[in-house]
Amino acid sequence: MSSIENKVCIKILDRAEVGKKKYGTTMERVDLSNLEWLIHAQEEAMDLTVYLEKLIGLEQEILLAKKLIDEKQKGAK
Repeated sequence: MSSIENKVCIKILDRAEVGKKKYGTTMERVDLSNLEWLIHAQEEAMDLTVYLEKLIGLEQEILLAKKLIDEKQKGAK
């Protein structure tokens, strides 16, 4: 296993512990239906999409700023 995969495994273990403390149960819980699990997964995916949109916007701002700086530097020469 690579160091990257190892980091992911550690994060999964840490997340499981947080979930256990927060919800008092594990992913082995049986009180949710398949539909409820699907809805939870969809909600998590929507949150991820929001985070990605935020980061895409920030990266676009950075790229635009770099482009403007490059153009200004080229114009000053």
